[in-house]
Amino acid sequence: MNKVVFGSYVPVDSVLHRLDPRMKLLMCVWYVILVFFANSLWTSLWLLLGLGFAMVLSRVSFRQYWQGIRPLAWVIVITVVFQILFSSGGRVYWHWWIMSITHDGLVNSLIIFYRFMVIITASTVLTATTPTLRIADGLDWYMQPLKAIHVPVNQLTLMLSIALRFIPTIMDEAGKITNAQRSRGMNFHQGNLFQRVKHLVPVLIPLFVNSFKRAEDLATAMEARGYDPDSPRTHYRQLHWHGADNITLGLMVVLTVILFLIRGGVFALVSL
Repeated sequence: MNKVVFGSYVPVDSVLHRLDPRMKLLMCVWYVILVFFANSLWTSLWLLLGLGFAMVLSRVSFRQYWQGIRPLAWVIVITVVFQILFSSGGRVYWHWWIMSITHDGLVNSLIIFYRFMVIITASTVLTATTPTLRIADGLDWYMQPLKAIHVPVNQLTLMLSIALRFIPTIMDEAGKITNAQRSRGMNFHQGNLFQRVKHLVPVLIPLFVNSFKRAEDLATAMEARGYDPDSPRTHYRQLHWHGADNITLGLMVVLTVILFLIRGGVFALVSL
């Protein structure tokens, strides 16, 4: 409970925990789409304020969210650095060989950094407040119309639920393998970039081997219990839409309307 890993569920009592998983899935996808409509500092701050409000309602501390995002920080940093060094356009501040730092590159890197952070955080809010099986139930409900064109909805939702279920398990196992290699004298921070990547091989190989073993054991257990992917599925926990879900839907509409008002410069025209 001292860390929220992406994909893990935090069992606390909050308003977001009690919402219908269909509403939370809709809210997460809706928010991610709105992120790409933010075209200025004010629109970005407005969406960031909405995300912060959702994080407060989840009753999961901001520090815990950061500890869960931190393992993905290197991916974000590398992406931003590549955007800075290999983008062109605008005033050139520094240039060497094929690399350069330009005004447009700096602006685009900030946009990418912002989008990475808010999208990952919004997804973490969803997974931290919703059990993986409930997420699978919500996805199954949204994908029901696809059965008309013979899409294997049950198999898809099963794969998604298993993937979400084992994300924290795999990350925890990666940490254990890393600590075991450190106890044997491995220094992951020694050498240049290529040497550090090479040091990850003793971690990745046992991680992949254990993942395949776990998948085989899971498949054997499902066959032993008579699982048939083509049989009709039933659910022990039924989905129920409550008044709080309607209120949340209304808040998302308000968030969207104000976003496009700010985007269109309506507030600036009013102030003038």
